[in-house]
Amino acid sequence: MSKIYVDVTAEFTKEGILKPKSIRWEDGREFEIDRIKDARRAASLRAGGVGQRYTCIICGQEKYLYYEENFQWFVEGND
Repeated sequence: MSKIYVDVTAEFTKEGILKPKSIRWEDGREFEIDRIKDARRAASLRAGGVGQRYTCIICGQEKYLYYEENFQWFVEGND
């Protein structure tokens, strides 16, 4: 597995919580995040690395989105 770095549009709530709103792939495709089911510090067991892991619903599918300590966002690749 590899990391696929993506651009993320996010906001900080008034409580100071970072909340991702959409992701954009390198090819320009953009997807809204329909819902965040969970957010916690966790390791990516498939791609390596650790950070804040968001369990998101995107286009009806559950996906993990990670925010690393180097201020980059990634999803797990399928290779």
